[in-house]
Amino acid sequence: MSNQLEALREMTTVVADTGDIEAIKKYQPVDATTNPSLLLKAASMPHYKDIIDDAVAWARLQSKDSDQQLIDAADMLSVLVGKEISSSVPGRISTEVDARLSFDTEATIEKAKRLVELYSDEGIDKSRILIKIASTWEGIRAAEELEKNGIHCNLTLLFNFAQARACAEAGVYLISPFVGRILDWYKANTDKKEYTAQEDPGVQSVTEIYNYYKEYGYETVVMGASFRNIGEIQALAGCDRLTISPALLEELANETAELPRQLTGKDNSKTPGDKIGEIEFRWMMNEDAMATQKLAEGIRNFAADQVKLENTLKEKLDAQS
Repeated sequence: MSNQLEALREMTTVVADTGDIEAIKKYQPVDATTNPSLLLKAASMPHYKDIIDDAVAWARLQSKDSDQQLIDAADMLSVLVGKEISSSVPGRISTEVDARLSFDTEATIEKAKRLVELYSDEGIDKSRILIKIASTWEGIRAAEELEKNGIHCNLTLLFNFAQARACAEAGVYLISPFVGRILDWYKANTDKKEYTAQEDPGVQSVTEIYNYYKEYGYETVVMGASFRNIGEIQALAGCDRLTISPALLEELANETAELPRQLTGKDNSKTPGDKIGEIEFRWMMNEDAMATQKLAEGIRNFAADQVKLENTLKEKLDAQS
């Protein structure tokens, strides 16, 4: 008897939201995605001990400046973890730009190019990489420029329609609209504490974005992310891609009930109007307390985990000095 994970794969590309190699091998996703939080977790896994040591040793050869060594070690660790994961998936690996660059377009572009260069040095072509960037106005502008140069991007920390519209109009390859974090905000900030999958505001947001993209013929891939339960995943069956944690992949694999398609797309006969401008974008974000707060919180949390990861690397760099 088939299960819901197998059924989901028939209509949606399944992506692993983890750096755990064993979980990736077990569930065999097409793509995989990482972020500073997942890298921090991976750094504590025995499997990655040698990779961390290699990144630190390499960084020490690149510069005698301790600050630069730390930057280089962090960049190389991201790439080496991505390389390791890429050997277990047939598709793409998403690697995130330092969240502290989220409001600096030029620095984001330079960091992305650096990561692509390091991947190339490791024998991984840019066609297998997605550069993850926060969906700020500055991040979207960076992604627009990178896409023009053949570097595909995954715009993350996306919580509302303004961000999604701007990404599509910028020609971004893929967006990661968050589901669970939207639900978290509504549970914490409204009187309603229980939601069915159809009532889930995160599910509704992704559904609106998906239908809009299909109606207007945008090619940007919609990859739902940040799930709290399999009900959210079931309600988005048929979405272009879904990035799912190992725990929820396991739940889907153990569920044998039929999984009907929910998202089907619509006729792409509509013609887009004028592109969203910076003023309109910022106003729409300002008017959306959930999106504004969750974007800022996500950037802060990823930046904090980046600092923790760097502290781990600094200890190893200092030990080798």
